Amino acid sequence: MSVRSTDPYRRLNPTAIPYLFILPVILFTVFFKFIPIGVSLLLSFTEYDMLSSPRWVGIANYAYLLSDNDLFWTSLKNTAQYSLEVLPANIAISLLLAILVNQELKGVAFFRTVFYLPVVTSIIAVSMIWMWIYNYQVGLLNSILGLFGLGPFDWLRNPKLALHSLAIMRVWKGVGWNMVIYLAGLQGIPRYIYEAATIDGASAWTQFRRLTWPLLRPVTYYIIVMGLISTFQSFGEIYAMTQGGPLDSTTTLGYLVYQQAFQYWEMGKASATAFILFGVIFALSIAQNKFVSAEMN
Repeated sequence: MSVRSTDPYRRLNPTAIPYLFILPVILFTVFFKFIPIGVSLLLSFTEYDMLSSPRWVGIANYAYLLSDNDLFWTSLKNTAQYSLEVLPANIAISLLLAILVNQELKGVAFFRTVFYLPVVTSIIAVSMIWMWIYNYQVGLLNSILGLFGLGPFDWLRNPKLALHSLAIMRVWKGVGWNMVIYLAGLQGIPRYIYEAATIDGASAWTQFRRLTWPLLRPVTYYIIVMGLISTFQSFGEIYAMTQGGPLDSTTTLGYLVYQQAFQYWEMGKASATAFILFGVIFALSIAQNKFVSAEMN
């Protein structure tokens, strides 16, 4: 007479067990990502102020934003400028730091940690520090420039300087992350390639130009795509440091979504702006993918 097992796992199909482990992730993704995205897409075709029921308006929100809405086009221009200022500087500095910390020197782990610390620091905490650095009266930057007879400059309240000031802070905040990615790419390049190049008489610059940079192209592509997504969605530093001012000079698409949704209570327009932002990021990512594929082929 056989004894029936009371262990519920023994009664399961072995092929179903892996799906049980990923079920929490699937449920989280569906309920907290896919469903909110779907609801937001529906709201983008409505007029909704969170007090009354949504009213269907079709593509009116998109037409309003893409026609003659000066604030939308200003925020799009600011977003593109912000990304173009942050990404090249971030790539150049992070690659330089990765090359420096890739050396087999005593204490190099300390510098890797120091360079990475801004990445794990809260964006709001970082913004508070840089607001003090940029302070017009007692800021560290103006104090240093004052030693050379320059300034003071009102970095965050001057429409011509505010966006550039935010870009400098963002480069400092994110350079450690890309440094780690480049460091992993550098350590994945076989050493014998450099040894052969050295034997052939190639200089350090030639090795970098002919070997290191081409071999790091896939890493650079990843950094550019992720950097575009990150900078086009920038919000925290703008909210903490400038609130989109002065004169909307730092209002980006990410901050515009916040303004429309939680200051003007225009949820429909905010959702439409968010999906336009998604479309811009998606189109840029596809264009970069085709460009990099053509370059690598």
